Amino acid sequence: MVNTDTRTDESRTRDRLLRVVSQEGPVSITALVETLGFTETAVRRHVDNLHAAGLVESREAGGPRRRGRPAKVWVLTEAGHRALASGYDDLAGEALRFLRRTGGEDAVHAFAVERMAGLEDRLADRVDAAGEDAEARTDALVEALNAEGYAASARPVGTPGAPAALTGVQLCQGHCPVQHVATEFPELCEAETEAFSRLLGVHVQRLATLAHGDHVCTTFVPTPTTERPSR
Repeated sequence: MVNTDTRTDESRTRDRLLRVVSQEGPVSITALVETLGFTETAVRRHVDNLHAAGLVESREAGGPRRRGRPAKVWVLTEAGHRALASGYDDLAGEALRFLRRTGGEDAVHAFAVERMAGLEDRLADRVDAAGEDAEARTDALVEALNAEGYAASARPVGTPGAPAALTGVQLCQGHCPVQHVATEFPELCEAETEAFSRLLGVHVQRLATLAHGDHVCTTFVPTPTTERPSR
């Protein structure tokens, strides 16, 4: 007989590993060991179980090739994203479809803007407390988004001496609470991008989205900062 506490611990570990893969992916076993603090054997066992369940899939790692088998990195599958998704997806989709039928596309856009205005209000003080630097503001936004369930992270991009337009921070969201609804209603993604621009004080560019089938939402945040758009 399987102990109930053991099942609960396994479930919590699974959810934690899924969230780390969603936030950091594509991610290697070595990186998962460092992040989770488990042994490599334990991490491989959990990843194998998630792979068998269809929740994660492997890809060949980029970078220089080494001898032997190609190194693997892991990302969430569509089923993995659904496992992290809110149970209110169907209801939200029905509500937005009703709104579109009765009020048209303008009503859906207005809803998306209003929804993000609420998120923006909740995050603004925390981001503003980081000061004027775009990179520091992005780090603060990442922390605030994670508190909202977005599994966000930030990675510097560009190299010293590169054109300013190519230097900045890559804001990644490995999980989005409205991912499946946004597939049908891209207005949600557009409103979010506009809100990020206002919060960070720079014009950001959305490069990829979970809603369009990418494994992570990616937003480019240029640095250094320019004059901040008013909210």
